Amino acid sequence: MERRTITPRPDWQRTVEEQGIVYPLTRHPDGSLRPYWDESAHYVFSLPEVEALEETVEELHTMCLAAAGHLVEHGRLADLGITDPRVAAAVTESWHRRAELPSVYGRFDLHYDGTGPAKMLEYNADTPTSLVEAASAQWFWMEERFPGADQWNSLHERLVDTWRKQAGLLPPGPLHFAHSSADELGEDLMTVAYLKETAEQAGLDTDWLSMEEIGWDTLSGRFVDNRLKFIRAIFKLYPWEWLTTDEFAGHVLDTLDNGGGTGSTLWIEPAWKMLLSNKALLAILWELYPGHPSLLPAYLDGPRELAATTGYAAKPLLGREGEGVTLHPPGSPAPPASEETCCYQALAPLPVFDGNHVVLGAWVVGDEAAGLGIRESSGLITDSYARFLPHVIL
Repeated sequence: MERRTITPRPDWQRTVEEQGIVYPLTRHPDGSLRPYWDESAHYVFSLPEVEALEETVEELHTMCLAAAGHLVEHGRLADLGITDPRVAAAVTESWHRRAELPSVYGRFDLHYDGTGPAKMLEYNADTPTSLVEAASAQWFWMEERFPGADQWNSLHERLVDTWRKQAGLLPPGPLHFAHSSADELGEDLMTVAYLKETAEQAGLDTDWLSMEEIGWDTLSGRFVDNRLKFIRAIFKLYPWEWLTTDEFAGHVLDTLDNGGGTGSTLWIEPAWKMLLSNKALLAILWELYPGHPSLLPAYLDGPRELAATTGYAAKPLLGREGEGVTLHPPGSPAPPASEETCCYQALAPLPVFDGNHVVLGAWVVGDEAAGLGIRESSGLITDSYARFLPHVIL
């Protein structure tokens, strides 16, 4: 693994915007606009490195599914903060019927510097973004700049294939795609648009709308789109923890199609993904696989020995873009009491390349490792000001 600088392509911003990255720049707190898509440098991997990462990702995914099964079988959903009996019942039924429910993709965030086994930082298996840049833009960049190279990137083909394989699990009618109109940058919009395109290439009939446009027909007791058509299946880039606590949460649970044919709306990703997109999973994994080389020690009841040894990261169980994460070096004072439940994970400062802190985003599509996206940040927490850099295999 190596970081190499390179001259950006002329008119790179227009190029990537045309490829779906309508958010190529990020506005920083000082008011400046700086590249989010950053092709002034790129990362180079050897094929053996990528093959080892691929094996690690598939092993971690298998372990996460086993941990999810453990949580359900031992009635431990409260460890995830899932205490509403109706939500817990929906998640449990969804898990038991998971073979009947379409499930598409997820993204591991990994600590890796090219010298040792990759270590899992977290798993976003419900609403992962940075997909368009990983699947599309960096592939086109490689073809233009390094036409003889390769890339860990079979995302597009696997997405189309996954939709095609799972088409038989969908009810009749169009598959709706939804994002929140509260997304001002356009990232969620373009992620959903891209996923919609892959579903269409798989031969599915699709439609789309914003989450805020979803209506409720009191006469039929069903969700409807902005043309008053029943929504029988919908992909939503909208976290389940919001879906089950919003004003319409009762309707979601009342009409939830968990594969048994008794409900009226099938949601993708399915409710059982709440078991994987929760930081408590990190502690459950360490409990089940203590000492595993691709895991960091993690606990739910406090930092334990980490406070004096490695230090720790306190991570709220739910959240995106590093929100609420705090870092505590060894021997630092205990943090003030917080009302928000956290997972305490051993501190593993992100690797530094040319002064940049790097995290690998490894994608899983249809239960198989499918590609890589890389983000850099100025600080130790990968937040909304991080940059996306392409990679090649040479």
